[in-house]
Amino acid sequence: MLINNTMRYEPHHIVEIGSPDDPFFYYFDYDERSYQINMEFQHFHSFREIHILLDPAANHFIEGTPYGISCFDIVLLRPSLLHRSEYFKGAPCKRLVIQFNIDEIPGALREEYEDILTVFDAELPIYRFEQDKLERLFAPLNDIMNATYGKKNFSRFYVHCRFMDFLNILSSIRYENIYRPKMPEGSQHKIFEIAAYIHNNYMNELSLTGLADQFYMSTYYLSHQFKEVTGFTLINYIQMTRIRNAQQMLLFSDRKITDIAAECGFTSFSQFNRMFNKFCGMSPREYKNKAPGNSGSMRVDLGFDNDYIYQ
Repeated sequence: MLINNTMRYEPHHIVEIGSPDDPFFYYFDYDERSYQINMEFQHFHSFREIHILLDPAANHFIEGTPYGISCFDIVLLRPSLLHRSEYFKGAPCKRLVIQFNIDEIPGALREEYEDILTVFDAELPIYRFEQDKLERLFAPLNDIMNATYGKKNFSRFYVHCRFMDFLNILSSIRYENIYRPKMPEGSQHKIFEIAAYIHNNYMNELSLTGLADQFYMSTYYLSHQFKEVTGFTLINYIQMTRIRNAQQMLLFSDRKITDIAAECGFTSFSQFNRMFNKFCGMSPREYKNKAPGNSGSMRVDLGFDNDYIYQ
């Protein structure tokens, strides 16, 4: 199936090379997602991820801020960035998700490779291009589909080379990006502004009264509107954001657990331990022991409904 004469899509097609624990890893997932399985809260990965929407509209949340995306928009997510997709009611949305690690690059090419990957570091790493640019950009992805669809054996080297062509083209046209975010209006805009503030300041003291004063709202109005817009109470959202960041540190750093508790804004270790058990169903130490390097597991349950590091 060729969508809008631009990208080839075949449902339920997966290309998998290695696993997320490997220095060389690819996972291409062509699938559909329904609003009925929207993630409850934002999640993160240890690898880079690319999300390409292949239907008219959806939202993508990055660190608490929603961004409207449309067909062929490209969302780039660097490791440990909190994010989630939100699909609307109606028919399931087609999308391509690419997850990858490429750590074994020869020294002579390392500088060029790192330069290409700076597309993930843009202040807003969402890209939209005119049709002529899209056709050139998606040609390597179409070649990967053609080389892998219906085949048990395919050249992993070919997949790698064509994907590097895709990244190289994306890097070369990055400044022709025409994506401009359209933020929600009215009270929704203010609530998402507060959510983004929480993601950037979770390590500091945060309270309903303090945030209401800072954003010139009554505590009642803030409490009511925050629950209405996000589906969470303000305090729960703050605690879940802190727990999410604590999970990152537990999995990907050697910090002491007591230091992680303090760095994530918890006033005491007992409070951290209690909140972690509440949201994750296990202690911080038990969670750390489930890390891929310790358990050998490909997927690590993050403790929230339908949320995994690798999915």
